[in-house]
Amino acid sequence: MSFQSMILSGRGVTAVLGPTNTGKTHYAIDRMIAHDSGVIGLPLRLLAREVYTRLVEKVGHHNVALITGEEKIAPHRARYSVCTVEAMPRETTASFVAIDEVQLAGDLERGHIFTDRILHLRGRGETLLLGAATMRPILEHLLPGITVVERPRMSQLLYAGTRKITRLPNRSAIVAFSADEVYAIAELIRRQRGGAAVVLGALSPRTRNAQVALYQEGDVDYLVATDAIGMGLNLDVDHVAFAQDRKFDGYQYRNLNPAELAQIAGRAGRHIRDGSFGATGRVDPFEDELVQRIESHEFDPVRVLQWRSKALDFSSLKALKMSLEAAPAVSGLARALPAVDQQALEHLSRYPEVMDVATTAERVEKLWEACALPDYRRITPAQHADLISTIYTDLVRDGRVNEDFMAEQVRRADHTDGEIDTLSARIAQIRTWTYVSNRPGWLADPTHWQEKTREIEDRLSDALHERLTKRFVDRRTSVLMKRLRENAMLEAEISVNGDVFVEGHHVGQLTGFRFTLAAGEGADAKAVQGAAQKALALEFEARAARLHAAGNNDLALSSEGLVRWLGDPVARLAASDHVMRPRVILLADEQLQANAREHVLARIERFVNYHISTVLKPLDDISRAEDLEGLAKGLAFQLVENLGVLFRRDVTEEVKSLDQESRASIRKYGVRFGAYHIFLPALLKPAPAELITLLWALKNDGLDKPGYGELIPMLAAGRTSVVTDPSFERTFYRLAGFRYLGKRAVRIDILERLADLIRPLLQWTPGSAPRPEGAYDGRRFTATTSMLSILGATADDMEEILKGLGYRADVVTAEEAAAFLASQAGATVEPAPATETAPELADVDPEAATTEAAGQASGEDGAVTAEPTAEEAPPAETEASVEPKPVLLWRPGTRQENQRGGRHHGDQRRGGKRQGERHGQAEGRDGGRKGTPARAKAQEGKPGGQRKERPDRHERHDRGGKFDSRPQRKEKPIDPDSPFAKLAALKEQLKK
Repeated sequence: MSFQSMILSGRGVTAVLGPTNTGKTHYAIDRMIAHDSGVIGLPLRLLAREVYTRLVEKVGHHNVALITGEEKIAPHRARYSVCTVEAMPRETTASFVAIDEVQLAGDLERGHIFTDRILHLRGRGETLLLGAATMRPILEHLLPGITVVERPRMSQLLYAGTRKITRLPNRSAIVAFSADEVYAIAELIRRQRGGAAVVLGALSPRTRNAQVALYQEGDVDYLVATDAIGMGLNLDVDHVAFAQDRKFDGYQYRNLNPAELAQIAGRAGRHIRDGSFGATGRVDPFEDELVQRIESHEFDPVRVLQWRSKALDFSSLKALKMSLEAAPAVSGLARALPAVDQQALEHLSRYPEVMDVATTAERVEKLWEACALPDYRRITPAQHADLISTIYTDLVRDGRVNEDFMAEQVRRADHTDGEIDTLSARIAQIRTWTYVSNRPGWLADPTHWQEKTREIEDRLSDALHERLTKRFVDRRTSVLMKRLRENAMLEAEISVNGDVFVEGHHVGQLTGFRFTLAAGEGADAKAVQGAAQKALALEFEARAARLHAAGNNDLALSSEGLVRWLGDPVARLAASDHVMRPRVILLADEQLQANAREHVLARIERFVNYHISTVLKPLDDISRAEDLEGLAKGLAFQLVENLGVLFRRDVTEEVKSLDQESRASIRKYGVRFGAYHIFLPALLKPAPAELITLLWALKNDGLDKPGYGELIPMLAAGRTSVVTDPSFERTFYRLAGFRYLGKRAVRIDILERLADLIRPLLQWTPGSAPRPEGAYDGRRFTATTSMLSILGATADDMEEILKGLGYRADVVTAEEAAAFLASQAGATVEPAPATETAPELADVDPEAATTEAAGQASGEDGAVTAEPTAEEAPPAETEASVEPKPVLLWRPGTRQENQRGGRHHGDQRRGGKRQGERHGQAEGRDGGRKGTPARAKAQEGKPGGQRKERPDRHERHDRGGKFDSRPQRKEKPIDPDSPFAKLAALKEQLKK
């Protein structure tokens, strides 16, 4: 028989050719059910499943069989068979035969199978060949008498240029040719647009079907796929974007030709709806000529089909290999390159164990049958050949595949844990054994293994679909986007802790009147936020109504300046022209609008004003006082501006000028005129101090300054003094109720108590009895344990504090001090031992408020005895080596001394504006005894001496430590003719 006679005639064969979206497959289905029986071959198992489903809908499942390499559904007496091309019978008695996508006959890997079916398979009544118009010349050449029908595309396909992946329109398919690239694009789309379905040839049909359904049902608007979508998948795609234009065809990387590009791009547009295509990613814009060819469907015709001889010689391995290498004798056919089965045979023919067994025609044919096992795992030809060798050995030796071996292989694949790549590998492995179970005669119990492998593959496919969806689809976003497209009213639910659920999906957190998206970015985040905001519109209005009716106990003001409602921030404070009336800025999304927004803002402003007026009531009262006049009103204004604390030396003149009535009018508002400060004691509590600090920080951008909020806990803990931190803003000490005094800061009210202790010591008259502890000569004093106790300070701290307050120390020895005090009391005492420690400088426990200084006792006659205790007495052998500590006698400093000391202890001026208080001036209370630094200077070094002269007016004005807050008496010029002048002259004469 000649080679030409083996090719059937083209008579009775109709080629229905044309581009995509011409209805060819639909036409074939209609023609098949018009016959009493039929067989249709399709290029993909996925497409075969789709056509099978459509046929079942038309004629019933009992009339349709599905036969693929991995699946077989064969009802008894089924009239129609849907197959993959590889699974089509070599001969048939069916009335109708159709072969789809016949242009694949030119494919290097699978082409020879399509060519064989085109040339040798016919229906009794009708045969249809479906494919691209490029097949017309070669079909007319190989099949004389064939009828060709060309069908035009039902919609237009237009070029849309190049766009970024994130700018692609909805209902787009992005095409790439490697799994890594497909996954990378899908991940990008998930982050930017909510999610994408994924279709690859390596996925199982069930997984691909599930991913396609995800796209078709509108859960996602994007499909990322390989060229698998070009093989007849019917998708609602509006735009096809090429992210790659090169692919590996099994032998080499090459550019796609125009016909292949058109086959894929043609999936855009359905029925009469136009579609578009373009480039994206790193693909260059298409050239004009290429665009024109794709849009007009004009491509170079297919001139050669891949062919492999079907006349195989099984007499020996060598004869089989030679028959496979036979060349075609007809032009238009080319011998196909070795496919997977032929490559496996080449390897196996070199295995000694195979050569020893394959000695008969039957066994050689069985070997060739085993070589047809598909390489689903995409492993090397040698590894694939090893598996075939194992199966073939079992078939020859036992007539069946060893089921224990198969059970172990199936067990290894039966795990649904792992990620995408792991599950894909297991699916490929189980598909291999599904194929084995469907081979007739290979297993003792094929039905059991068909069910077992099918069940495992389905579970693995479902798990893979779940992993793909979880990784590449934001289910929350996809559901919301779908509902938005349907213009449906979204159902929102808000939990008690503010979690927002829309359509059952957690979308974010509602805090007060602000909605925060849980996750996402880009366009999908905006869409989800818009959906949530739309669903939350009623909730915003309801919350506004509840806040407007809320009591003050439901609102709170935090140290950060945030107003919280039931714990959630709803507003923040900002500076205004008046420090006591900060501005309220609402923290709310734009969805809180119109009257609801105004009502919320008004309610919060009322709360803030109420809170400030309540917590800072003394300050608020004095700011609104209408009965204050003149200097009293001015002093009250300064007190409010300085948030309740004035350094007395800053307002010395004003205070001196106040009469008793004016002072009384201010005192009734809780103002205290202290020795060092004029202040409101009620504001020295933690809550008022915290609020005062906040108001100052708002006015002076101090929320981020060091020290803010760190001093209030010390005030709340009852600390009377604290170690200062040089990095803190000094103003915070004053606002928190402390006076900054060098290395230590002392609470303001405690300083006034210190002044109460110092005042009687400076008022004491030498020679009078009893002498108060710490009094020296009526103009100087020593630090006492009571002072240390109320300050919570050590002797060294006390020295720092007194210097900061403007006192200056005169140094005398312990012997001189003891002798002077004894002379004032009219008694004599022994000089103090050389080792005696001055009581004023002894280390004192700050909590020892009621104890005397160690080593000092006061007798009834006023004499001072100084006998060290046993604990304080140094060892005898060291007494002579220890030098006695001097006694510090403190006195109010002069202005010149205070100015010099202020460089270290006082506040500094910055830009001409006072930042704090210059330390070194002390003011006494009303009725206090006048102390004169001039007299102290005259008496310095003269124990028991008396004042010899009055200081002049200038000295009286400049003294820094006076404790009388009354205005100084001003000396008026004396009329020489007045009796007072004569009396003064007489007194002068008497003195002389």
